[in-house]
Amino acid sequence: MSYIEKLSRRDFLDHTMKLGAVGLMASCANTTASKPAKKKDGPWRIGCYTRPWNMYEYRVALDAIAEAGFKYAGLMTAGPGPKSKLMISISTTIEEAEQISEEVKKRGLIVASVYGTIPRLKSVKAGIKDLTKLIDNCAACESQNLIMGGTRSKELFDAYYKVIAECFDYAEEKKLEISIKPHGGLNATGAQCRKTVEMVGHKNFRIWYDPGNVYYYSKGKIDPVADVATIDGLVTGMCIKDYGGGTEVNITPGTGKVDFPALMARLRQGGFTSGSLIVECIKLGDKKQTLAEAKKVRQFLEELTG
Repeated sequence: MSYIEKLSRRDFLDHTMKLGAVGLMASCANTTASKPAKKKDGPWRIGCYTRPWNMYEYRVALDAIAEAGFKYAGLMTAGPGPKSKLMISISTTIEEAEQISEEVKKRGLIVASVYGTIPRLKSVKAGIKDLTKLIDNCAACESQNLIMGGTRSKELFDAYYKVIAECFDYAEEKKLEISIKPHGGLNATGAQCRKTVEMVGHKNFRIWYDPGNVYYYSKGKIDPVADVATIDGLVTGMCIKDYGGGTEVNITPGTGKVDFPALMARLRQGGFTSGSLIVECIKLGDKKQTLAEAKKVRQFLEELTG
C-alpha cells in the first residue's frame, strides 16, 4: 500500500495542503535565489563539483570546470594526492574560504553548492557551534546552498536535526539555504529525506536530490523516477550522478541506469522547475579524458533542460 493510500481522507487533505504550502514557499525561495542567474542562464544553474578532480589541488578542478563550459561550481573534495578531503569544513579558516571564493571568481564561476558535515556530534551545543562555523565558511566562499549528508546513527538522529533546526535563523542571516541529500543510512531515499524535512519543519530546509545514491544505497532496487514522487515541492537542487550497477557511480551521467529525461519530467511535475543541477561524478581518466567527459555531460544537461 502506498503512502497516500495509508492516509485517512482528513490526513490526506491536510498533507496535500501542507505540501502545497511547502511547494509555494519552495517556488518563492527558488525565485529569490535565482534572480541574478535567470536573466543570464534561464531557470537552471548547471555546474560541476570538484570531486572528479579530487586527486589534484582544488585550483586544477576549478580550471577544468570553467574550461568545460560550466558557470557554476560545487565545492566537495580536493587533493592533492589520494587523501582528498572536503574543501569546506569546520577546520577551514575564514581566510581560506575567502581565498577559495576569489579563485572561483577569477574563473568566472559562482559557487552553487558546498557539501559539508558535522564530523563528530558530541552534543547539541557542540553541534550548533560546529554548524555555525560551517555556515560562516559557506558565507565566506559565497555559496548559495549547504548540503548536509545526514547521520546513520539512530542514537544521534534527533540531536543531529535539532542542531540543524537551531541554526536556521543564522543561516538565513547569511543568505544560505541548507539541504539534505540521499546519502545512505537514515536518509537513503527521497521518502526518508522528506521525513527529516517535515520533522525539522523549516521553509529553508530542502532536499538536494541524488539519483545515483538512491540506486547505489538500495543496491539497484529503487528507481529514482519512482522515488522522487515522494518529495514533490521539496527539491531545490540535484547532484547529477548516474549508477552503473554494483558499487559503480563514477560514470558519465546519461550512460547508466538513471533515466534522466523521465526523472526531470517527474521532478518538474512535482514543482522542481528551476534550481541547481550540479554534476558530481563522471567517467574518470587522465586530465584530458576527464575534461572531455565533463564537456559531454554539460552538453547533455543543456539539451535535457532545453
